[in-house]
Amino acid sequence: MSEAVAWRRWPVAYPTARATLLLAAAAPLALIVAALAPAAWIVAPAFGGALLLLVLLDALFAGGLRAVRLHAPRDAEVGEPVALALEAEFASAPRWARAQAALAIDPRLHPGGRLVLPLAASADGWRGDAMLTPNRRGTGAIGRFWLRWSGPLGLAHRQVRVDSDALVRVRPNIAPVRSPALQIFLRDAQFGMIARRIRGEGTDFEALAEYEPGMDRRRIDWKSSARHARLFAKEYEVERNNQIVFAFDCGQTMCEPVAGLPRIDRAVTAALTTAYVALKAQDRVALYGFAARPQVLTPFVTHSRDFVRLQHAAATLDYHAEEPNFTLALSQLSARLQRRSLIVLFSDFTDPTSAELMIENVGRLVERHIVMFVVMADAELAEIVAAPALDMQAVAMAVTATALARQRALVLQRLRHLGVRVVEAPHDRIGVRLLDAYLAVKRQGSIG
Repeated sequence: MSEAVAWRRWPVAYPTARATLLLAAAAPLALIVAALAPAAWIVAPAFGGALLLLVLLDALFAGGLRAVRLHAPRDAEVGEPVALALEAEFASAPRWARAQAALAIDPRLHPGGRLVLPLAASADGWRGDAMLTPNRRGTGAIGRFWLRWSGPLGLAHRQVRVDSDALVRVRPNIAPVRSPALQIFLRDAQFGMIARRIRGEGTDFEALAEYEPGMDRRRIDWKSSARHARLFAKEYEVERNNQIVFAFDCGQTMCEPVAGLPRIDRAVTAALTTAYVALKAQDRVALYGFAARPQVLTPFVTHSRDFVRLQHAAATLDYHAEEPNFTLALSQLSARLQRRSLIVLFSDFTDPTSAELMIENVGRLVERHIVMFVVMADAELAEIVAAPALDMQAVAMAVTATALARQRALVLQRLRHLGVRVVEAPHDRIGVRLLDAYLAVKRQGSIG
């Protein structure tokens, strides 16, 4: 929470819309009086003077500003609403007066960079509340705001400018990590919340155990069973200590919004959720970000208590309005990986040229590593294709969208032929699909 208390002690005063309308309505009446009774012309200036005096008195009785407090969160998560509140105390403003605040706010915290906040009278003063939904990561500032309140007659406003140093750090969204469903899954999963040796699943041989009804018959060790004259079955444990790299394309296409949030932010949320599960499974996780050149490559994190390091690293992934350089980025990543790893690549494509370069470089990675390509389904293209063609423009849009959708499907099919595991889903399901794909790869034991 932060408080802003620096303001100009002498608020400016100016007439309200009510006073302006009264003055405008008095003009035709003054003309009528001047036409019917020229000797009474003094009535019009007297009315104007009286109105000006009432405006001054109303501004005087509106009172001054005693205190103002801005309550803003220090931290927020992209896409998650946070509360903002402003409290003010006026010297003598009546309860029926109208008051409001206008905040100059970073556009990543509120669209347009301007938030108008009505204030309501309460027992402790005046208060206004609003909900902010950050749409981008980074640090957003609330640099200053203006307070305006009216007098008892509603003829004058008083206004002050308040300087604020409030900063809101917008971090990646890890709401799925905190969800009860994921916590229950981790508690009941085979690798669980407590590190332990898991027998009966996986690919690494652990021990022989006496066969019991219900066990998979394919695990019976016939040689050992013949030697001991009893049935014995092989027990396995889940593969651990695998290397997993979440690679993010931070280029222009990934920075475009999907349902109000950039693709890269939705990808970061899905990646951090899967990374949390992977750390619980005692795998090693690293993050890698690139655009025209590599940006971030973290060391491998090995314990769930260091998950916050991944979150901080993901917060540094910036937005770039440029095409990604897949050749440079993926070659450098491959050179730094000394052992077979699972590389989860988040990217998208809009033209065949960039897609061809991506396919060529991903093909080199598949030779040494397991590659998972994660892409969000393009709902906008699907809507254009499914929309009724009512005019020639709609027909042209549908034809273009159909061609783009076919190109997209062709690129994904070529990636599958290379041996890449493609994960494609709507933006609100991409996290679940990615987690399922990771668990499937882990069950197969093909990483190490």
